Amino acid sequence: MTPRTATPLDTVSSLKVKLGLLVAASVVVAVLLSLLGSAAHVPPLLVLPVTVALALGVTQLLAAGMVAPLRRMTEVSRAMARGDYSGRVLTTATDEVGQLAAAFNRMAEDLATVDRERRDLIATVSHELRTPLTAMTALLENLADGVVPADAEHLGAALEEAQRLGRLVDDLLQLSRLEAGVVELDRQPVVLRSLVEESVAQVAAAGRTGAFDVTVPADLDVEGDPARLRQLLVNVLDNAGRHAPPGTTVRVSGGADRDTGRRWWLEVTDEGGGVAPEDRERVFERFGTDGGGGTGLGLAVARWVAQLHGGTLRFLDPDSGRGARLRLEIGSPDPSLPASTSPESVMTTTAPTGPTSPAPVLARPGTGMDALFGRFWPEPGRSSGWRTVLAAAVAGVVAGVALSFHGPGISWTLAALACGTAAWLTARGRRDPWTLACTGLAVLLVLPMTLLAAEWVQVLCLLAATAVFLCGVTGARTLPGFVLTGISWPLASLRGLPWFGRSVRLAGTGSQTPAVVRTTAWSVLALGVFGTIFATANPVFGSWVDALVPSLSFNEVVGRAFLACFVFAVTLGAAYLALNPSQVDVLDGRRPAPLTNRFEWLVPVLVVDAVFLAFIAAQARALVGGEDYIRESTGLTYADYVHQGFGQLTLATALTVLVVWVASRRAGDGPDDRRWLVGSLGLLCVLTLLVVASALRGMAVYQDAYGFTTLRLFVDVFEGWLGSVVLAIMVAGVAGRGRWLPRVALVSGALALVGLAAINPDAWVAERNLDRYEATGKLDLRYLQTLSVDAAPVIVDRLPAEVARCVLQDNPFNALRPDVLDDPRAWNLGRARAADAVAPLDLGTRPTVGPRDGCADVWTDFGE
Repeated sequence: MTPRTATPLDTVSSLKVKLGLLVAASVVVAVLLSLLGSAAHVPPLLVLPVTVALALGVTQLLAAGMVAPLRRMTEVSRAMARGDYSGRVLTTATDEVGQLAAAFNRMAEDLATVDRERRDLIATVSHELRTPLTAMTALLENLADGVVPADAEHLGAALEEAQRLGRLVDDLLQLSRLEAGVVELDRQPVVLRSLVEESVAQVAAAGRTGAFDVTVPADLDVEGDPARLRQLLVNVLDNAGRHAPPGTTVRVSGGADRDTGRRWWLEVTDEGGGVAPEDRERVFERFGTDGGGGTGLGLAVARWVAQLHGGTLRFLDPDSGRGARLRLEIGSPDPSLPASTSPESVMTTTAPTGPTSPAPVLARPGTGMDALFGRFWPEPGRSSGWRTVLAAAVAGVVAGVALSFHGPGISWTLAALACGTAAWLTARGRRDPWTLACTGLAVLLVLPMTLLAAEWVQVLCLLAATAVFLCGVTGARTLPGFVLTGISWPLASLRGLPWFGRSVRLAGTGSQTPAVVRTTAWSVLALGVFGTIFATANPVFGSWVDALVPSLSFNEVVGRAFLACFVFAVTLGAAYLALNPSQVDVLDGRRPAPLTNRFEWLVPVLVVDAVFLAFIAAQARALVGGEDYIRESTGLTYADYVHQGFGQLTLATALTVLVVWVASRRAGDGPDDRRWLVGSLGLLCVLTLLVVASALRGMAVYQDAYGFTTLRLFVDVFEGWLGSVVLAIMVAGVAGRGRWLPRVALVSGALALVGLAAINPDAWVAERNLDRYEATGKLDLRYLQTLSVDAAPVIVDRLPAEVARCVLQDNPFNALRPDVLDDPRAWNLGRARAADAVAPLDLGTRPTVGPRDGCADVWTDFGE
């Protein structure tokens, strides 16, 4: 593990002081940002989220290094519970947490040593006891079956094996002393050929079939520990016999250096599959088996014995080019080991690295943000996402520089598309058809910021685009899921804090990000300070700076900085939500238990049906009786009558959807229940469609009588959308596809809003009112003034020039100011068309405040 980079707080030796500094830093940042935003007249709705986000960022930056050792201790302790003692806590802190980490590391080291010694002893004992036990068992089976006589010779052989087993147990107990760094060899002269033949016999007695050809000089005497050397030879010969093909011979040869008399060697060669050059060291590791069926300890023990005698044991290239050639040399150093390597250290370096030493794993959920969000929003091992953070930062900087403060325009659309693209590229399921469909709808919904000038349409479309896109990346499919998706977006600023910290790694390990951030910060500071000094000292240099750097006021610089931070935060939150979607459909499939009695849900539905029938009957009576009947019954005109109940009818339509949803969830699953459900709710839906038709007709009558407005148009579209949802409910009920209803409602609502924007609502309303004026002579000029400049081409085209001038120069939105039209970042198709349309009116030469010459007569002539 790479040591953790030191942080400034690591020099503080008190945890209490660190916490105090953390709180103080967060408060200071929040206060300074609030004062700065107030001084620059930045809107509070922009200052508040940016201040909270930056305060959280400062907290994450400073607190990450404080809690990192504690989090690492939790991970290491859980790994220890699973048998992995390799983890350590690396920290440069000097406070109580740092002292605890140092004590924890010492404890972990002691536990690792004890566990390693225990595992090595058990593994070695199991391996070494197997061979003599197998030989003794075979001999005793032969005696019991009468294959060999129970004479003194065979009984003596059994006794010898038992005694050899006892000596082996003593040797293995001595092995535990070796693990503690204490070992002694019983060196004495040994006849090498006799030792080899005894080892061959022991291997054969253990049941290893195959022939062994021994060509060791009979008079070769060497010095060594006979028991240890026999242990080495048995392991080596058993390994060779296991890999040798049937019908082949394992050759054992040996010799000595006659000049020195202290160097001797043995070679064991077989014709098996051999050992690949890249595996010739691995097979000597404990559990480093090469797939031949052994435990992986034999060769490790054999090399240990060779190294105890000051020799080497390694595989060489076979002379014949096939098989394996294992060479033991005593009296020559091991070139693969450092000169200072001792047998004791070799035993330490060959500790098990296989299945008994599991790799470190990440902490399980249950701490920090995982405990706060629980099953609703797990984070399945997403270590970092610095590319996502970088993309969000670039989007924030671009938005802060490029967005126009004069109103939504092309720069707003491009910024929204850039933010959405960054989040979509991060989305886990960006290839999912639902995600792609929602992304396409979101793209259509952000286009009105460039195509239209009506701000109410722009705001509605932007909000709808955000909602549809987020529902797409989270995969929401239920109404509660849609609501939880909207809640998850701001919550991502909290849920994603650990991920954000890992991504930037300002308190992490081994990353160059801190260096890059520091370099960038100091470079920007140096550029600003020295550039300002030299720009004021040299007029020529100052002119160059003025040509490169836009002239911005203090308020605009601060405002754009806040805007950049805000866009960065919202983009990063959306990207994290796309990368790690919250479980928004936690209630999906959790249908409440059906009601025991059918009448508990059926009677209320039938009552609602009866009320709807009575209302439809009243509407029919009013339709048949006409305006005279309505005036006689209510004292209202027909237009006022139909307008009075429009809002209530819209509410009734929305409540019908709620009634259908509740009844369908509480009804039973029996055939009779389903028939009653389909019949009662089907009747309710049909009656609701009649109510929708009545409401739309009533609004049409009222608009013909009193004129058209954008609010009435929007309510018409909303009521029509509710009617389409009711129709979809009927289709889903018949087809049994109710699961898709929420998504159908979401998509149809987004498409309805796209259609509303496509007709250019302000221009459409102006057109309808002028049509009504031509038919009736009635026109509300005061209302035309409240429309956006999208209506300007229609007004100029359909009204006399003097009348159009009076209407447009008093427009309260004042969207045709030169500073707005001359800003390319605020370019908007609606404003551009309006500017071309009003150019002949010469509005700029007329007064912009106070009474208008000749307009009083216009208001009188066209008043309504």
